Amino acid sequence: MSLQKLSEAIQAYIRPDTFPVGVKIVKNDSDLPAKAKRPSRDLGYLITICQAVSFSRRYGWTIAMNGADLSCPIAQVAFGYEEQLPFYSEGHLACGMYTDSLEAGAKSEQDVPKFSPEESGYYVSFPLERATVEPDVVVIYGNSAQIMRLVAGMLYKRGGSIPSTFSSRADCADIAIKPLQTGEPQVIVPCYGDRLFAQTQDHEMAFSFHYRDAEELIEGLEGTNKGGIRYPIPTYLRYQAEFPPTYQKLAAMFPGAAAKGSAEE
Repeated sequence: MSLQKLSEAIQAYIRPDTFPVGVKIVKNDSDLPAKAKRPSRDLGYLITICQAVSFSRRYGWTIAMNGADLSCPIAQVAFGYEEQLPFYSEGHLACGMYTDSLEAGAKSEQDVPKFSPEESGYYVSFPLERATVEPDVVVIYGNSAQIMRLVAGMLYKRGGSIPSTFSSRADCADIAIKPLQTGEPQVIVPCYGDRLFAQTQDHEMAFSFHYRDAEELIEGLEGTNKGGIRYPIPTYLRYQAEFPPTYQKLAAMFPGAAAKGSAEE
């Protein structure tokens, strides 16, 4: 399936404000895209996974990072760069901020999708239309109407609904890890860190899917467009406006107003 075809379909039917982003887990240095930026080397500081996605969707940069480039402790664990130490798994990071107890915090941490060290690798994000490698996952940010449009497209052939989970934390794992582990697309409510560190705006949501489903999504976007499900959402305009009494009084004074009123009746 052509990346160019997918990119063109997204632009035609969704019209996102930022670049659709491809995400790939790369095992070896030698397989990294030639122009990829390593945050620690090329930027001079560590970044979060969500910042990498934002660099790709807003700047058009290709970012390649692993644990040596990553500032977020939760993502270090989720993406298999560091082991789950007891302090993490017992819920200390969530307790007092997201939960009222260690027990609830531990449950929240357990629920974060995670790579094993064997599944881990360089996290590479890039704008889809400039891709030099085939992505594992594609993520598209947009407003709620644009995400609704993507959901409709993905369900065109399969029907039913898309199951997604929301926790307000670690959306980087929901975007990349969950589609790879479950094979299912995900509707993403951006987490607090995505908003704070990656500048994701209040009106934005995201939709991620396994790249193998790209052809199905394109067919669904085309089919639902023909069926009348479109973006921008058409506004219903087939009605006659009602005006204030003084406007109506003036209209009644115009020559032929009585005949016009009879014709409208």
